[in-house]
Amino acid sequence: MKLNLQKPLVIFDLETTGLDLVKDRIIQISYIKVFPDGQEVRGNELVNPEKPIPDLVVQLTGISNEDVKDKPTFKEVSAKLCEVFTGSDIAGFNSNHFDVPLLAEEFLRAGIDFDFSKCRLIDVQTIFHKMERRNLAAAYKFYCGRRMEDDFEAHRADQDTEATYRVLMGELDCYTEEHQRSLGEDPTGRVLANDMQVLADFSKTNDNVDFAGRIVWADVKGVRTEVFNFGKHKGIPVAEVLRFDPGYYSWILAGDFTYNTKQVLTRIRLRETKK
Repeated sequence: MKLNLQKPLVIFDLETTGLDLVKDRIIQISYIKVFPDGQEVRGNELVNPEKPIPDLVVQLTGISNEDVKDKPTFKEVSAKLCEVFTGSDIAGFNSNHFDVPLLAEEFLRAGIDFDFSKCRLIDVQTIFHKMERRNLAAAYKFYCGRRMEDDFEAHRADQDTEATYRVLMGELDCYTEEHQRSLGEDPTGRVLANDMQVLADFSKTNDNVDFAGRIVWADVKGVRTEVFNFGKHKGIPVAEVLRFDPGYYSWILAGDFTYNTKQVLTRIRLRETKK
């Protein structure tokens, strides 16, 4: 099945030094950029994280400190990656929970204010879990009919990216009304449109405004509003807090919060200032 695209779709995967959005760094980024005309462009970069790679990560990925010591830093490849992702929708496996938030942090550390809110974010894992509730290897077996270990080397971003792309295509093939009926299944609730907005909406699992969930969307007096989701102002609209407690903004900017949280809060503050 060919993807129904109105603009390019970047399928990507990261390998990192760990799972902490504030402290950890990218060591490998791989992507497949699919264009509306079907053209595919692949990229794969090892990245010097400028910090030691933990032994467990070396064992999992096979990427050692020696492998990355002479590679460019993320800042050195950030402009090229920004060009790849700009104007595209974004897909990955567990990407909405980890890969996209960490990529956002790396862009901001590199001085690039990339606005992910302009991208439709499609999480292939979320689609899979909502439909079948398994992991990537099981998804590959289920949708592609082969064992992942027979086709790929585990825990490498380029390998996982390729597998994720194939799983997404397999999901779209599987969840057509025609295919579900051919299996003798009632297609109600088991059909996915080949449409990036539909897939992005289906990939959402929370109402986060920032990736870390410090600010969330909530219904306040019938209006969808950004509210704080932590601390002494939890549940209070951000715009209200910025008015009656302006020092809270400065406290967050100086605190140990993700760059993305600070970026989102700053955008809200600028918006409210212009009113």
